[in-house]
Amino acid sequence: MKKQQSLSILHIILLLSAVLVINGCNDIAAMARKVTYPPDFNYVSEQEFRSQMDQLAFQLQLLDRALVTSNPEQSIQQQQVLDALRNMERIGSGLQAGEAGSSHPFLQDFMKDFMTDVRQARTAASMDPASYYRAGRVAGGCINCHEVNR
Repeated sequence: MKKQQSLSILHIILLLSAVLVINGCNDIAAMARKVTYPPDFNYVSEQEFRSQMDQLAFQLQLLDRALVTSNPEQSIQQQQVLDALRNMERIGSGLQAGEAGSSHPFLQDFMKDFMTDVRQARTAASMDPASYYRAGRVAGGCINCHEVNR
């Protein structure tokens, strides 16, 4: 009888262990976030964050290239600068912290200012004649944030 009880207990322990291992493979963190974070919390996963920051860096390279390249056709240069700034604004708005904050605290401090700089640069670049002074400052905003947060 004792032997049968110990086998039953062993089976229960093995069953619970198997259930825990299987559940450990699932995304428990995502389920926990649904319960523990407020509904308007803007959670950005590490992978998504890196991808968006990489996209932002790529657009910054395109912006720098458009600003450095002297194009005899001013409208082409202006269009390249505006395209890069629009893309940066789109990507940045996806990274910007919502009302309840973000999982990346540095975004709360710096992304709002960066987005303001990008909007001002886009407005100045769309004028006739175009002014690219603020567009050049956008790169400085990235450098300043990354210098402070390293």
